[in-house]
Amino acid sequence: MSSSAGAPQQHKQPSRKGKKAWRKNVDVSQVQKGLEDARAEVIKGGIIAEKPSESLFTLDTTGSEEIRKTYKSTKPLRADQILAARSAIPAVSTHKRLGVTDGIVEPSSKRRRGNGVTLKEYERLKHIAYGGESVRKDVVKTDGSASHDLWAPLSTSTENQDPQLSYLEKPRSIKPPSTLQKAPISLLASSSSLPAVPKPKPGISYNPVFQDWDALLTSAGAAEVAAEHKRRADAVAEAEKEALIAAAQDEIDNDQYKTEDESAWEGFESENEVAAWLKRKRPERKTPAERNKVKRRKEAERQAKWEAQMRKRDKQAKQLGSIAKEVERDAKAKAIVVRKEDKGSNSEDKVDAQVLRRRKLGRHNLPEPPLELVLPDELRDSLRLLKPEGNLLSDRFRNIMLRGKIETRNPISQPKKAKRTTTEKWTHKDFMVPGEV
Repeated sequence: MSSSAGAPQQHKQPSRKGKKAWRKNVDVSQVQKGLEDARAEVIKGGIIAEKPSESLFTLDTTGSEEIRKTYKSTKPLRADQILAARSAIPAVSTHKRLGVTDGIVEPSSKRRRGNGVTLKEYERLKHIAYGGESVRKDVVKTDGSASHDLWAPLSTSTENQDPQLSYLEKPRSIKPPSTLQKAPISLLASSSSLPAVPKPKPGISYNPVFQDWDALLTSAGAAEVAAEHKRRADAVAEAEKEALIAAAQDEIDNDQYKTEDESAWEGFESENEVAAWLKRKRPERKTPAERNKVKRRKEAERQAKWEAQMRKRDKQAKQLGSIAKEVERDAKAKAIVVRKEDKGSNSEDKVDAQVLRRRKLGRHNLPEPPLELVLPDELRDSLRLLKPEGNLLSDRFRNIMLRGKIETRNPISQPKKAKRTTTEKWTHKDFMVPGEV
């Protein structure tokens, strides 16, 4: 009897470097089908492979008359079978249980209110809301006078402080910034103050007077013409600048000099090509006498400067009374000028909100106001034909920036999003198919 004994066979492992090893080319239909079958068996009562044989099979030797009778009856409809099917997993109860609060069922012996809260818990919540030390400590005690400042910072009393914590630093009261007491700086070029809600011009009405409407139309047209002339002048200046830059670049390209290496190769070096640091004269070392001379000169200059400052300070001290009177006189003169300007600017038509000062608040420019003008073809003779225009919120926001209440800002149309990187791990290839080795 002849027998051939050889090496045991080994299963060939497929290559993982080709397209067949990609995730989209991996066949997982068998795994999905196995999971679906297992889920269906769990719904029907449990996985059949895990049940004992006694729960799956019964030995019937006689048969049943009832089964025989039901077998001869008509077959039920498919819709009735679907409706009659029931899962072995119990459904989630929708009944509201008052005894369950945080997952722990309390005994029913406790007295409860109608909403399921115990009386002890109700008293604790009532104590927190309407009384207790947490409320009494916030009560402000006054002497009955009306001069008490409600918003003043409360003085921290050391009576209730723990003596063991006396080494801690006392809390400091919040100090408002110094700029809070100063008036905002308006962006207008004139010193006139702009009202919070400016009075609209009569020419922007839906049914304006012809003279007001014509004046507004003329001024708006002149402003647009001036803006167009400025745009064209800027375009011409930009074109001339680009032409000069191009001409200079061409001249440099055409008249290039030979480099230093090329000149050296030809056997000579021009005088212009010598480095500047080679022509510089080497500084000589100063003698001790020269150093002492420089030191004496600097000391004399410092002494003269200090004496000049002292003489200026003595002169100001002698003229302190006259300087105070002069400052007071200037302040009164400025107040008179401001009062006259306020009287003259009572009519809001004299305030030009278009002329701004050169220095602005913030990085951005003040947004341009919308064109509040009704063109001839937009005039209507009936209120029913009118269309709402403008936006009170944007006008109010621009007016706040113009008055200097806040810095100029631009709306953020596209906010920056956080950059996210997506990586694919190789663990998706490490899986085992059930039933295979």
